[in-house]
Amino acid sequence: MTGAAKRIGLEVAGWALLVIGIIAIPLPGPGLLGVFAGLLLLSQQYEWAEKRVEPVKMKALLGAAQGVESWPKIIVSVIAALLLAGAGVVWILGPAQPSWWPLPEWSWLPGGMWTGITQIASAIFALGFIIYSYRRYHGNEEEIQELRDRVEELSSKD
Repeated sequence: MTGAAKRIGLEVAGWALLVIGIIAIPLPGPGLLGVFAGLLLLSQQYEWAEKRVEPVKMKALLGAAQGVESWPKIIVSVIAALLLAGAGVVWILGPAQPSWWPLPEWSWLPGGMWTGITQIASAIFALGFIIYSYRRYHGNEEEIQELRDRVEELSSKD
């Protein structure tokens, strides 16, 4: 791959991950990780992105740590990931539009099989991240406090 093609490929991937990550922040799944990955790629080309990599990384890790602080949070996260995987299975199976669906036919399960595959992949990633976060942070107040302090330190620099 030539230097220009590689640069363009990384930039396109970076912007795509950044936009998808921003969209995914309010949804179940690893939105901040998408933002982080996008910024990490874009930081190779842009100084503004390089300045934001560490703060986003720390906020994502703190979010992961806070997500496994209690069993209700863990259970809700696991259920959300399983629901996402279930929706992916429905998308892959592609059942016919039900009679109660009030919108046009094209709006029923848009994206087809590939949408389902991405949903299942996202669910697997989310479950893996929940397990990682649980092992690393659950009951480890010292490390969580270090993350909080680091996030606060980086926020005060802005």
